[in-house]
Amino acid sequence: MKKVAIQGISGCYHEMAARRFFRDEDIEIDPCQTFDELFTHMSKDSSLLGIMAIENTIAGSLLQNHELLRQSELCVVGEYKLRISHVLAALPGETIEKITEINSHPIALMQCSDFLHSYPSIKIVEKGDTAGSALEIAQHKLKGHAAICGSLAAELYGLDILAEGIETNKRNFTRFLVLADSWKKDELIDESKINKSSLVFSLPHTQGSLSKVLTILSFYDVNLTKIQSLPIIGREWEYRFYVDVTFDNYIRYRQALDAIKPLTKDFKILGEYAEFNQPL
Repeated sequence: MKKVAIQGISGCYHEMAARRFFRDEDIEIDPCQTFDELFTHMSKDSSLLGIMAIENTIAGSLLQNHELLRQSELCVVGEYKLRISHVLAALPGETIEKITEINSHPIALMQCSDFLHSYPSIKIVEKGDTAGSALEIAQHKLKGHAAICGSLAAELYGLDILAEGIETNKRNFTRFLVLADSWKKDELIDESKINKSSLVFSLPHTQGSLSKVLTILSFYDVNLTKIQSLPIIGREWEYRFYVDVTFDNYIRYRQALDAIKPLTKDFKILGEYAEFNQPL
C-alpha cells in the first residue's frame, strides 16, 4: 500500500486529488498541517509519496510551493487536475431554512459568493480549512451550522449535502503535482509515457536572454505550457523561471535542454512525467 502525504486534514481537496490519481490502488493518507511539513515528512521517509497543489485557474500559482520543490530532493512523477466543486453540508436532518451560520475557508466562501448572496440573513464565518469546517460541525454537533467543503469531507464526516455545485465559476480547477524521492522515480514512471517536464533555471539580466531560450525550445518542437518567474533574493534584477513544457519526441526535447543549458544558470529538471490528459 502506498502512503501519500497531503496538506490538510482527511476529506480535503488534496486527499480527493490523491485518491483520484491513485484510483486503482489502496492508499494511506498522511495529513500535514502545512506544505513545509509535507516536505519535511517526505525528506525523512523516502518511501513516502506526496501530492501538492501548484496552481489554480482562479487564484493562480502557489509561489511558495515552486520554491519548496526546487530546494528539495524530491521530483515530480505525475500531475492531476481536479475540478473544485463545493457543497453545502450540515448535520443529518438539517435544511437550508434552519441554517444560521456558514463556515469555510475564505477562498471557498469567495468562490461561492453568488450562492451566499441568495441567503443574506445567514452569518458567514471564515475558518482555516474547508474540510476542517465540516469536521468541526460533525464533532461538536453544531445545529444550525453548515460548511462549504468538498463532497468527500461531507461523506467522511457523516454530513448531509444540502446543496451541491454552489461555486460561482464552474471552470475552477486546481493542478496538483505528485511527488516522490528522486531515487524512487524510476519505479513510479512509465518512461514510454513521458511527454511533459517541469524545469527551473535563472537567466542573466541581459537583453533577449529569455527570448533566446524560448526560441530554442520552439525550434525543437517543445511546447511551453507554463512560465512563472520569481525574483532571486540578493541578486537584483535577476529572476528564476519555472517552466512546464510538453513534447512528442523525447530525444528532441533532450536536445533542446542541451542547447539552452549554456544560456542559463542553476538549471534543474524538477520532473519528467506523463501529462494529465483526462477530460476536464
